[in-house]
Amino acid sequence: MTTAATPASTSDADFATRVRVYYEDTDAGGIVYYANYLRYFERARTDWLRALGIEHRRLAQEEGIAFVVRDCALDYRLPARLDDELRIEVTVREVRRAWLRLAQRACALPGGTPLVCAELRIAAIRQADGRPTALPRALLEKLAP
Repeated sequence: MTTAATPASTSDADFATRVRVYYEDTDAGGIVYYANYLRYFERARTDWLRALGIEHRRLAQEEGIAFVVRDCALDYRLPARLDDELRIEVTVREVRRAWLRLAQRACALPGGTPLVCAELRIAAIRQADGRPTALPRALLEKLAP
């Protein structure tokens, strides 16, 4: 799976990246295996944070903070197939002290037909004990209205 960051100009997304579907991403039926969308969404969130100037490794080393998926719901609408190019979007829906609610979509290119839509809650935790903690101040400042 390769990705390339792109401006999120063709939708209401805050960030988008492109993914090419490789053979390893597909199941015996030749379509993207359902769990691989979670990988695509994770990669897009990581690239989104990086575009905001926030890196997972630095957060962990300097602040002892990690992000975890608290809950998620996915709606599989249409399949993607080998060699398809997908646009993986990240949209911030809600910002709280210790978590974010995000919407993510995998859309077919060209055209942007939504294939899989997800709603996720991403929580910040202290690596030392796994307990909830406040989101990093740098992230809150970048997401402030």
